[in-house]
Amino acid sequence: MVTGSTRPVAVLVGPPGSGKTTVGLALARLLHADLHDTDAAVEAATGRTIPDIFIEDGEPAFRELERAEVARSLTGATGVLALGGGAVMDPATRVLLVGHTVVFLDVGIADASRRIGFDRSRPLLAVNPRATWVALMKKRRPVYEGVATYRVDTAGRTPDEIAREIAGLLTGGPA
Repeated sequence: MVTGSTRPVAVLVGPPGSGKTTVGLALARLLHADLHDTDAAVEAATGRTIPDIFIEDGEPAFRELERAEVARSLTGATGVLALGGGAVMDPATRVLLVGHTVVFLDVGIADASRRIGFDRSRPLLAVNPRATWVALMKKRRPVYEGVATYRVDTAGRTPDEIAREIAGLLTGGPA
């Protein structure tokens, strides 16, 4: 299904706990494609975890690294691309997403908390995680919806079920 194109077949966006990496892996398997996760790429390039970057350099430094990786990935990655949860909050990134197939993985707080446990590996959720997640979604939801080609509800579904739905959307029929 993936050709010699130098652009992703799908870009997954959504909040922490929506399953961007996990669903991305399942979707990549279905499409016989690779998964490129921008958070993992930033960690690999810097040799540090995202929480370490937040603590040592601050969020603005991380966002600059993220912005550069997203821009590079949108023109150089093939297959499935999973963006960090906050990547779409950058106006320049939103402009770069125009013309790409963007899938918003929508998730409620109950599923998100079960999936990620709101632990310290999520720097933006370190203090009062549930209230912070709700506030974050209130701010981000319109942006996720605004960049999305498709919105997929992940509530109570397995990564494979979600991936099959996305594959069907991408191919115009059931996967």
